[in-house]
Amino acid sequence: MTWFASPADAAARLNATGYLTDHATATTAFLAGALEKPLLLEGPAGVGKTELAKAVSRATGADLVRLQCYEGLDEARALYEWNYKKQLLRIQAEPKGADAPDWGRTHDDIFAEEFLLTRPLLTAIRREEPTVLLIDEVDKTDIEVEGLLLEVLSDFQVTIPELGTVAATRRPFVVLTSNASRELSEAVKRRCLYLHLDYPDAAREREILHSQVPGIDDRIAEQLVATVGRLRDMDLKKAPSIAESVDWARTLIALEIRDLDEKAITDTLGVVLKHASDHERAVRELKIGRSLPGAR
Repeated sequence: MTWFASPADAAARLNATGYLTDHATATTAFLAGALEKPLLLEGPAGVGKTELAKAVSRATGADLVRLQCYEGLDEARALYEWNYKKQLLRIQAEPKGADAPDWGRTHDDIFAEEFLLTRPLLTAIRREEPTVLLIDEVDKTDIEVEGLLLEVLSDFQVTIPELGTVAATRRPFVVLTSNASRELSEAVKRRCLYLHLDYPDAAREREILHSQVPGIDDRIAEQLVATVGRLRDMDLKKAPSIAESVDWARTLIALEIRDLDEKAITDTLGVVLKHASDHERAVRELKIGRSLPGAR
């Protein structure tokens, strides 16, 4: 399968899904498909890393398989595990006494395909249909988990001791995301293309708002983007994401707010800031009112 014909094709098809790309993003997405290499997306939370994988899935018609990473993730949750309850029932159903089969045959029976529970990595490897494999927030796992990824990212195969090696018949489009909370191993990075995604500039964020929130007034969009930019410059626990900018725009429309003055900001700040300390800092430091672009 050809994922994208060119960087321009990638940009056009991703834009058609509602994901607005720049040249670097479109080029890297094209290369990830053309070279069949995993794509590592790194950057702050909320800049569209996960959404890019979803957009590739929508743009190409491929199914999305997602592995959500977290502290304590292990092989049984990432690759596969055996259905122990079903295996036990199978053993208990065996004849007893003189008619009992030898253990070797029973062992082969209970470690057969019907007892295997596939998890996201193995599921993506085994699929014959076009698949986007999203390994989300890989930096949240323990470093040992990266070892589980190396065989998949290197050869697109998984070794199951009882069944042998399962190799991909069709390589998935692999996207790994990281918020850079810890440094990933060089072994993982070496197997990937790399793209750093940051918050968009003001012009691009206004473009995103107009795309995601039809009917938003140009002036209030400019005010909102300016305010969000100032919030991101503060020392906050969690800076506003692009999705939260969109939510704020929808909130202002729902409340029929046509001027983002200090009262409007204070009343709706909970849409974009989710920590009490961030809220207090913003209320204290945002002395904007009429200094906002377009304010009356």
